[in-house]
Amino acid sequence: MKDTIKRGLSLGLGLAVVTKEQAEKVVNELVEKGELSKEESRKYFDDLVAKGQSAKTEIDERINKKFDDFKAEMNVATKEEVEGLKKRVELLESELLNKQE
Repeated sequence: MKDTIKRGLSLGLGLAVVTKEQAEKVVNELVEKGELSKEESRKYFDDLVAKGQSAKTEIDERINKKFDDFKAEMNVATKEEVEGLKKRVELLESELLNKQE
């Protein structure tokens, strides 16, 4: 049974959504069933949380990369570019008003 669980964990699939509370619940159930000792449970819990965090980080990086690729492909202006244009328009408006006076 432990080997099956370990193989499932090594896949990393879905670990990004495993909260610490859920991981602790799973580990406690395994201890109650006698499939893990108290000593093993702490390491198992830490491994589960670490793999979950690692998977979450990897997913976040992939999402950010895809979003950056999408923005570049769509040729969408960045917030900084829009702010720069606003400042230029304000400056030009100010200069135009000064010339009219």
